[in-house]
This record gives sequence, C-alpha cells and structure tokens, in this order.
Amino acid sequence: MRPLPHPRLWPWLLPVSWLYEFVTTLRNKAFDWGWLPQQRFSIPVIAVGNLAVGGTGKTPHTEYLIRLLEQQFRVATLSRGYGRKSKGFRMVEQESTAAESGDEPLQMKHKFPCVAVAVDENRRRGIQQLLSSSPVPEVIILDDALQHRYVQAGLNILLTDYSRLYTRDLILPAGRLREAPQGAKRSNIIIVTKCPEDLSRQEAAVIRRELHLQPEQHLFFTTFRYRHPYPVFGAESEGALQGSRVLAITGIARPEPMFKQLEEEGAEVTPLTFPDHHTFSDSDINRINKTFKELWEPPCLAITTEKDAPRLRDMTGLSALLKVHLFALPFEVDFLLGGEPAFKKLIFSYIDKHNK
Repeated sequence: MRPLPHPRLWPWLLPVSWLYEFVTTLRNKAFDWGWLPQQRFSIPVIAVGNLAVGGTGKTPHTEYLIRLLEQQFRVATLSRGYGRKSKGFRMVEQESTAAESGDEPLQMKHKFPCVAVAVDENRRRGIQQLLSSSPVPEVIILDDALQHRYVQAGLNILLTDYSRLYTRDLILPAGRLREAPQGAKRSNIIIVTKCPEDLSRQEAAVIRRELHLQPEQHLFFTTFRYRHPYPVFGAESEGALQGSRVLAITGIARPEPMFKQLEEEGAEVTPLTFPDHHTFSDSDINRINKTFKELWEPPCLAITTEKDAPRLRDMTGLSALLKVHLFALPFEVDFLLGGEPAFKKLIFSYIDKHNK
C-alpha cells in the first residue's frame, strides 16, 4: 500500500493535488461532453475498479464474478497486466510467466483454466481482439478499468476499502485518490471491501450516509475469508498452520490482514515483505532462502499470497527445502449483511437486459 505522506508535507503537496484534480476532472468532463470518444460493445462488459491506488481487492472480486458467471456464460477477463514486461495484446496461458502477463492475470488463469484471460494496456483493442477470438466470449470482465473511459462498460463496480473510504482520502500525491470522489457517481454498484466480519447494520448505515449514493446506485459490503493453504510446487507436505513457524513472504499492498490471519490460526509468523507487484531479484531469492534456512525447525512453512506465487514459481534459485514447504494462502470474497442474493440478481439482470 502506498503510504500517506506526513501531514507536514501537505502544504507542499496539496497544490500539486489540486492541479492533478483539475486535470483529471477536465479529462472526465471531456468524456462526459463527448469531446473524447467512448466505445460500447455488443456483449455485456462489466468493469471492476476503484478511485484509489493500492489494494482494494479488485482481483478477488473479479474472481468472484468469474465463479458466478462461468457456469452459464463464456467469460473473458481483460486487464492491463500490471508489472509485465511485454507490451500489447496477449492471451494468458497456464504456461505463461508473470513477466509476460503480470502476476494477477496469471493467477486467474491458473485458477480458471477454461476462462479466457487476456492483457492489453489498450482496453478497446483488447476487447476487439477477444471478440475476434474463438470461441467468442459472451461476457467480458474488465479488471481495474474505472478510469479507462475510452471503453463504456455497461456495468461499473466501484470498490472502496473499509479502512480508507474514498470520502476520507485526498487526491494524489497528498493522498491516494486517482481522481476526485465525485468519480464514484459513474458506478452502478459500490462495494465496501475488507470489512470486519462483525460489521453491524448500524455502521453500514453510517457508511451509506457518508458515501452520498445516487438513487440508482447499490451498496454492498464484503470481507475476505481465508481458505486452506495449498502447495506452490506440488509438495506433499501438509500446510498445517497450528503450532508452525511460518515465514510469510508478501509483495502486496497490505499484508497485515494476512499476518493476522496466520497468527489467529496458531502460527508463529516471521514477516518478509516486499513492495506491491515486486519483481523478485536474485538477491531477494537469496535473502528468502537464507531467512527460511535460519528459521527452519519443524514444523515450519513458508506462506505466500496467491498473487506472489506465480512470480516465485518463475524464479530460479529457490532452495529445495523452500520449494517443498512453500504454500499459497488463498482467500475469497464473502458478502455481509445478507447482500449476496441482491448482488447476484443485479449482475444477471444486467446481462439479461443487455442480451434482449
């Protein structure tokens, strides 16, 4: 997660933020007034995004949509492929590397091998390429596309982190917002993510009032529920956390919830953190190997995130000891306050209406 600047820096950063807000607002108005072109497509297009930089849970929510839709439709996902070294349009295969496709698209392809996963920094071109592929997708999900306005998605889903709602943030560089909070008006659905599991209806009502929703907008609350770790390299050892010493290797925006979960499962956690979307170097791998060897005393595991697993899997130099005991910790989206049926109904209603 990009840290907030110290308040003492705000007098210098705020003028830059005001300029940034002016430019992004002018750009949005140019789309609103038709000065910049937007393209609609013949099939349902669902965009998942946020107003802030950093992790709000876009990939887990995209995966939720895939699970929801893949049994009834031919689903494709398209993202920029953040962190990849390739350019242009690329279909992601299970044999692809994180350098070719980006870590999150590769993660999705491994989890959903029958779903078309593509990357392209130009979303219009990417959708056109998908529509010319075979079989032609019936629904396209755009990951992190709220600001990519050259594509006019039929359904926009905005995510905002419970711990830093967009109404409590500032524009870059003083804060984390990519654009003014008014950009939320473009969304059809707003999801407050990473909520505590015991979120009360009273607190949800307070958040609803703070977000100042439009009459046609829908609000939901979700949390992440961790699942059982699985081996990154197909190791036969068990990923039992209770009583284990765990080296937690992360390259994500906010690793603290993962560390907390591991500790709640009874693990003794040693964190080893890297920046979000970090490209591991040989010296990083040596450091990981060395730290795990120093920590080693059974029962002992190395746990990483599903997002980091593809990048670690691509690296040479991981020790045999680490490979045998390296696990990924998956998590999935859970809706709170009984909101899931209404959310599903909105998604299917949009697709049905579009296809009529």
